[in-house]
Amino acid sequence: MTRTKKKRERKSLNNSLLGLRELLRAVDSQTPSSISSSARTRLNTEPKMEHATPPAAAAGGITATVDLSPAATDLGGAHLLPCGIRQNGGAPVSDYFKPRSTGVEVEGVRVEEAFFRGRKLQGATLALPDGYRGYVLEKKSRGKDAQNSEGEVSNFVSRAEFQNITYWNHDTTPSAEDSLPRCFHWLTVANAMHKPVTAEELANMSAMQNQDS
Repeated sequence: MTRTKKKRERKSLNNSLLGLRELLRAVDSQTPSSISSSARTRLNTEPKMEHATPPAAAAGGITATVDLSPAATDLGGAHLLPCGIRQNGGAPVSDYFKPRSTGVEVEGVRVEEAFFRGRKLQGATLALPDGYRGYVLEKKSRGKDAQNSEGEVSNFVSRAEFQNITYWNHDTTPSAEDSLPRCFHWLTVANAMHKPVTAEELANMSAMQNQDS
């Protein structure tokens, strides 16, 4: 390889590294730490698909508040049905909706059975992960907020709480691959990922690395 060709390749490599450095600097300048709190709120609440958002909705964000101060009724458990119910109010649910165990277990999931308006449902009960509580919320929307005329404000009030949830499938048998069990599994993984690492754990990791080397 000639000296001139080596110089050309070295110059090309330096230019590539310079471009990469500028790109990293540009990305770093756009990290969430450099975004104001109001901008972060709008980024978290506004729809990501700008073209699908009406102009009026795109102009202001959506703010939600949750009031957990009222004493909530402890339901123990709640049910997630595979349908929409266009009814707000009380109903004698226990008189008509009577889940029972089938004695069948699929992938470690105990299958339950119930009928809703003549349709057979199969479900499974899951306990909420440690450190989590479930709430039944009632929406009290105030429409336009006086202090934030550009955004819609939705207020929620806690009416009940629960420690486990039974989800129901219509056409399929419950399994560990359903969306809700996988969601709960992700919460466990996320907690492990974000858990602070202690000095003792770091020392143990260093000792293990030294042993391997």
